[in-house]
Amino acid sequence: MEPGTAVRRTIAIKPLDLAGARVVVRAALPLFLLVLWYVLSLGWPRSPRFATPVGVLQAFIELWAKGSLQTGALVSIERILTAFVLATVLGGSVGLLMGYWSALDGWLGPLVHTLRSIAPYAWIPLVILWLGIGDAAVISIVAYAAFFPMTVNAITGARNIDRNLIDVARVLGASRLTLFGRVFFPAALPSLLVGARLAMGSAWIAVVAAELASGSRATQSASGGLGQMMYIFYAYSINLNYIVACIITVGVLALLSDRLLGALYRRLTPWARGT
Repeated sequence: MEPGTAVRRTIAIKPLDLAGARVVVRAALPLFLLVLWYVLSLGWPRSPRFATPVGVLQAFIELWAKGSLQTGALVSIERILTAFVLATVLGGSVGLLMGYWSALDGWLGPLVHTLRSIAPYAWIPLVILWLGIGDAAVISIVAYAAFFPMTVNAITGARNIDRNLIDVARVLGASRLTLFGRVFFPAALPSLLVGARLAMGSAWIAVVAAELASGSRATQSASGGLGQMMYIFYAYSINLNYIVACIITVGVLALLSDRLLGALYRRLTPWARGT
């Protein structure tokens, strides 16, 4: 064996070992909680009011076979994406302008910071009265919830830009459009992407609450998203296994969207730290 071969093999294997250790560590807690849940459920009485791992798995299979889980998930995802685009575009634009022009911040700041302290769920009764229980009402609540995390992070990103970069660009003769596209926006991009990630989390929380509220006005056969499915399973069948299956679906979809935005952050801003 050539000198140094063992060293090269150790160096090649070590990253794989570290990756495997990370997977084991990340999976340990969920697996422990699942086993604990199963053990505790062995002593629970057989009742639809108690969810068990086996019952939730059966509920998931049944909902998937009927297609209702996919339909509800697609409805919620469509509402999330529509509200998310509205919130990120409007919130990012307003936040960047407020961070750049102090006069605009002085005018809009009190209103923005007052409204963001009001939970989106407080508006649900008014929105349902004004817009009904359809997509418009849910999208409005979700967009409201996602707007403020995006706006606040955009303001922070704009204020933290090194003003020397802007001054140098102006000295070199950069136009306002060039200044915004080549200096201002790239410098604020990390904060904008962090805001988008927080906005997506807020959107998933709000969509369930909004759909639960609209579910109280729906019929048993209605298909209005995962949140409305949860309400229907509570109001008509009182089967906790179906409700927990929907909750887990929401959690998985929210996690996937968060990981996607985290990967986008690392891809577009390799110079920035954090995820």
